[in-house]
Amino acid sequence: MGWLFDSGYILEKYQEHKNVDDLKKQAFYRFIKMTYTLHLFVFTALVYVFGGFTYLVWVVGVSTTLLYQCTFLVNSVCHIWGNQAWNNGDLSKNNWWVALVTFGEGWHNNHHVFEYSARYRVEWWQIDVGWYTIRFLEVVGLATNVKLPTEAHKLKKSVASLNKFK
Repeated sequence: MGWLFDSGYILEKYQEHKNVDDLKKQAFYRFIKMTYTLHLFVFTALVYVFGGFTYLVWVVGVSTTLLYQCTFLVNSVCHIWGNQAWNNGDLSKNNWWVALVTFGEGWHNNHHVFEYSARYRVEWWQIDVGWYTIRFLEVVGLATNVKLPTEAHKLKKSVASLNKFK
């Protein structure tokens, strides 16, 4: 959990932010980044105004706690138990039951190999509710430029995985 409390670790490890150049160019995402804390306070205040203390506890407190627990579940379980479909040099693993609980995030080894992909699942049988949501948003026109791994990229990664065993 050190990464959560040590911003220096994150800044040092991801200083260049190479994988978000497309987002850095969009004014909307720059605005969200600059006003992130304001959004949290406004949301929390609105929940309290419309629902009182009980809503504040459930909508903000309990949901945030569950969100963090799911994050910690993925980062703990999926680096210990499961199967590693891709040998990418780390301990990430795919875990089906974590994927069911976390809407697809349990396909963690897939995520480590294809980190740019909006879809965690690689196989047709892997359940990924997060991907189904993104796909729906794409169909209705609310999501555009959705990135997925190509068959050529998957083949390249699989060949690279096989070569590491030789």
